[in-house]
Amino acid sequence: MRYTRLGTTGLEVSSICVGCMSFGEPDRGTHTWTLPEEPSREIIRAALEAGINFFDTANVYSNGSSEEIVGRALKDFASREDVVIATKVRSRMRPGPNGAGLSRRAIMAEIDNSLRRLGTDHVDLYQIHRWDHETRIEETMEALHDVVKAGKARYIGASSMHTWQFAKAQFTAERNGWTRFVTMQNHYNLLYREEEREMLPFCADQGVGSIPWSPLARGRLTRPWDASTARSETDEFGKTLYLDSDRTIVERVQELAGRRGISAAQIALAWVLRNPVVSAPIVGATKLAHLQDAIAAVDVTLDDDEAKHLEEAYAPHNTAGFA
Repeated sequence: MRYTRLGTTGLEVSSICVGCMSFGEPDRGTHTWTLPEEPSREIIRAALEAGINFFDTANVYSNGSSEEIVGRALKDFASREDVVIATKVRSRMRPGPNGAGLSRRAIMAEIDNSLRRLGTDHVDLYQIHRWDHETRIEETMEALHDVVKAGKARYIGASSMHTWQFAKAQFTAERNGWTRFVTMQNHYNLLYREEEREMLPFCADQGVGSIPWSPLARGRLTRPWDASTARSETDEFGKTLYLDSDRTIVERVQELAGRRGISAAQIALAWVLRNPVVSAPIVGATKLAHLQDAIAAVDVTLDDDEAKHLEEAYAPHNTAGFA
């Protein structure tokens, strides 16, 4: 495994981050395709044995079940000092007032709930799970700063939003002497490259590391265009992200994978890893083979002609993946 710095921080993370939305009891939350505890533990253990030290989850994944499974597995298979744990806050955790959002009350309650489920006294990276349109950014940034100062998080990060919103958050923190975001967890892959217009250049300028979600386009880049899986059949959100015109890119990935004698997933991840702003793509796995492909991709290098062949069929998309 190769290691890199998380943005311009001193924190060293594996070049692949394990996305933990795949882990969670299927009868909790809205994702019936997730893995229950034992198969989840098998993948987490294999990741650790391969040298992966970076794991990303969220309070909302399987209604807290993901954090519980990840926390128990990491405690059993690794020392706390050897792993980098990231989680997120904003999504609805209970009905009624104050059950979601990025108010001071919500952040202070949810960090404690996440720490309890994860079985740790701190997370390494605490991220806002999209923008909260109902709460002033000053309230959110001060609360996150206080979470860091209380020792409950080492760094803070953000996720998919407009670049002007991210800039507003960063400059609000800087103006008040509060903790700034060190990462942007954005939607970025061969089928969705709108982040190249503003967000990724802004991150490069500000020293923020990108940790893209869905670097394999929810699996679309790993299989023929017309193939389907249990997840793709039930993933209503995923159905909103990509276009029929993306088929050409998928076909080119398949073609290049065949020519190179490696999997399509390795080609697609190697392309994301070419971008110097990317610290570590977040890869979900429901099978050991998915994890093995991600690990192998770290050592795959695409030349400029191969990258151009994959990129030139891209058509602009409407912004997608925001709150």
